[in-house]
Amino acid sequence: MSVVPGLRVVIGRWLREPLLHFLLIGGALFAVYALRGPAAGGAAASRQIVLSLDDLSQLVLSYQAQWRRLPTPEELSPLVEEKIREEILYREALAMGLDKDDIIVKRRMAQKMQFLAEDVAAAHEPSAEELKAWYATHSDGFAVPTRVSFRHAYFSPDRRGPRAHDDAASALGKLAGRPEDSPLAASLADAFMFQDYYGDRTSEQLAREFGPRFAQEVTKLTPGSWQGPIESGYGWHLVFVDTVVPGRIPDFEEALPDVKTAWLSDQKEEAWRKAYDEMRAKYTVLLPAPQDLKSPPAPAQPRPNQIPDPSGEGAS
Repeated sequence: MSVVPGLRVVIGRWLREPLLHFLLIGGALFAVYALRGPAAGGAAASRQIVLSLDDLSQLVLSYQAQWRRLPTPEELSPLVEEKIREEILYREALAMGLDKDDIIVKRRMAQKMQFLAEDVAAAHEPSAEELKAWYATHSDGFAVPTRVSFRHAYFSPDRRGPRAHDDAASALGKLAGRPEDSPLAASLADAFMFQDYYGDRTSEQLAREFGPRFAQEVTKLTPGSWQGPIESGYGWHLVFVDTVVPGRIPDFEEALPDVKTAWLSDQKEEAWRKAYDEMRAKYTVLLPAPQDLKSPPAPAQPRPNQIPDPSGEGAS
């Protein structure tokens, strides 16, 4: 007698299980479409539309992702009908040749072929040894750039004209031995539209803000004194470098997450290249001769009984 309550508990759990609900919904839909469809073998294979359990699963999962619950049979039925409608229209379009010479279709199919080739590489999980060997030959791509922090005094060509450089050079002599936060620097220089202090900047960041030449010069400066003048896209600057953090190549363990991502991208690219080379070898490409490319288009021939118009404007 004690078995019955336990059995009821198990049955109750199963009845509340969403997977069971989905299987019942799927079974019901298969039964409905089996009754509505032609008898087995009554239609040609090209006229049969077969929806697998995986197809129904995708519809259910998409509905659940949007509505945060499983669909009822009444809600799933129009989704299945929409899937069938899409397949029917696709087949009819192919039968009419609507895919021919369609640049969008060509690009999409070419993209899918590339994805298929890349998926081969994505299916392989690399070992630590593989990643280490790959990193040994690609470590330069993971280099941490040099970072510099500095304060600058700006000398504006708009305000000073051609004297901007000489004024900056003169101010440098007055700032010799002065600290970076010396009030004298601000009194000698012009107001800058952005910051007076830039912390922890890479050469690439400085190139975007001040220009490549300024970035190269600043990252070469020795910290601890006012130096310059250095020209930027804005004018001339005296620069006091506060700190420089040298660039370095990180250890493998430190870079591992990025290494794995880069390795996968590299493997996909290599898999696609090999796949395309194999496909390309199957085809012979014929191109117009060079002289044909240089030939001007033939002039339009006049229709019978039409007198050519010397002015080129056509007969009235």
